Amino acid sequence: MAERYFRAITIFWRTHIPALTWLRTYNRTFLGKDTIAGITLAAYAIPVSLAYASLAGLPPQYGIYGYLLGGFFYALIGSSRQLAIGPTSAISLLVGVTISGMANGDPQRWVDIASFTALVFAGMSIFAYFLRLNGIINFISDTVMLGFKAGAALAIATTQLPKLFGVAGGGQSFFTRLVTLVQQWPQFNYYVLGFGAVVLILLILGDKFFPGRPIAILLVVASILVVSYTPLGDIGFSTVGVIPAGLPKFHVPTLYAGDIDEILMLAFACFLLAYIESVSSAKAMAQKYGYKINPRQELLALGIVNLATAFGQSYPVSGGLSQTAVNEKAGAQTPVALIVASIAIGVCLVLFAGLLENLPNVVLACIVIEAVKGLIDVKEFVHLWKTNKTELVLALIAVIGVLVFGILEGVLIATFVTLVLVIKAVSTPHVAILGRIPGTQRYSDVVRNPDNELFSPLLLFRVESSVYYFNTEYIENLILLKVDYANPALKTVIWDLNTSPQVDRAGAKMIGQLHLDLKAKGVLLRIANARAGVRDILRNENIDHLIGKISRKVSLNDIVDEELGLWNKS
Repeated sequence: MAERYFRAITIFWRTHIPALTWLRTYNRTFLGKDTIAGITLAAYAIPVSLAYASLAGLPPQYGIYGYLLGGFFYALIGSSRQLAIGPTSAISLLVGVTISGMANGDPQRWVDIASFTALVFAGMSIFAYFLRLNGIINFISDTVMLGFKAGAALAIATTQLPKLFGVAGGGQSFFTRLVTLVQQWPQFNYYVLGFGAVVLILLILGDKFFPGRPIAILLVVASILVVSYTPLGDIGFSTVGVIPAGLPKFHVPTLYAGDIDEILMLAFACFLLAYIESVSSAKAMAQKYGYKINPRQELLALGIVNLATAFGQSYPVSGGLSQTAVNEKAGAQTPVALIVASIAIGVCLVLFAGLLENLPNVVLACIVIEAVKGLIDVKEFVHLWKTNKTELVLALIAVIGVLVFGILEGVLIATFVTLVLVIKAVSTPHVAILGRIPGTQRYSDVVRNPDNELFSPLLLFRVESSVYYFNTEYIENLILLKVDYANPALKTVIWDLNTSPQVDRAGAKMIGQLHLDLKAKGVLLRIANARAGVRDILRNENIDHLIGKISRKVSLNDIVDEELGLWNKS
């Protein structure tokens, strides 16, 4: 009994903490690669997290805390071997823009709201884990995310342009920020602009010719030296300022009751973005290296990670494409690379935080701009233009939603558009008119296969979805319309239910009503290939008494031959 209990406890902990499994079989030959990858990731993460913290409106160290805590806890709980966790550009801007209207200029309140958002995010993610809601990722289509990312990239870039031009900037939306920037053109600092242009060009070239290498940290070091020891430091370069040395302290976020509604919306938007981007990045790595991730486990991992950042003075974090690419290209084999990165970041916070005081803000702006350019996938937009104009329009709706209404509203609009698409798809399913493939006993859509054989007295069709209460009227009206325009010799309509795995009570009643409507027109309704569960519901609603026995042994071709035989005899 005790042995069985111990085994159950062991299985429970290994299931919920994957590190307990993979650490037991860790290949020591991976340690060198994981160490190099971890140090490389830390070198990338420090300047990027400083930049993203400024997007979130927080002191720079809070971005670093997100990488330090996020990576360590994900290494224990996550199911991906290469996914890197930290602040992302979209979530950082989402946090910054939303909290700016809530904090009323109070820095401590800003920090508390950001941390409490991470806490609510964690609660949502863990709740979703226990309810097995990992399928939520399927509600946001790739097309909508394509548009959302492009809109977010443009919105983020406009927040950084004032730093690049050496002016104060302003404005709460994409368009007002651009207008304000144009109005401030007489105050442009061309020394800052020239310096930033050089840094941006070097970042782009570094990403192209040395992918996965910590070019950003080299430019950070170089820019600190230039500003500290040359006259450039005296001609209008704003800098990061003092960053407190030391590791993050335990901090309980303060809840402001009046802000709870906005925090819930912000946390949900962050959770949705984080889960989608994390799982997408993790799946890409898993496919490349031939292993499987557990999407449900990723919910628990994100929950624990954000719980840690909430109490560690940071804000919502997630897996991201750019940091994961850096981690993978640097040679990461296992999550040990994230632990090494966290240790390296911790050492830098303790020993070298003071060296970042003279880091120019324009460099951070360039890092953000270079990072978000990858969110705009021009090739995919061109592909949609050539292949699917409808999906292109949906992507552009997502872009415009973010630019016009804001990044939080853009997330909600993207979600709404996706749900509308799902509802439209299931409420207006494709109804295929069938014909017999020449020389066979099989049937397919005559629109796609116009050489299929048709029969004057018969109309064959199938509905390529389940039949539920929300699509019954559409299906019935469509079939009656097809009958009205059919050959006058039409005698029988045959419904192939093979592609309708489920039929609810309303669907069964619609089939009965369709039989009566067709009977009034002098047309018989026959059912073929109904699955077991569908046959059960039809019998429960006495539909078989109306239209005759529905047998699993009688195929669509059997019914066609039978009806044609009767027609020929008549």
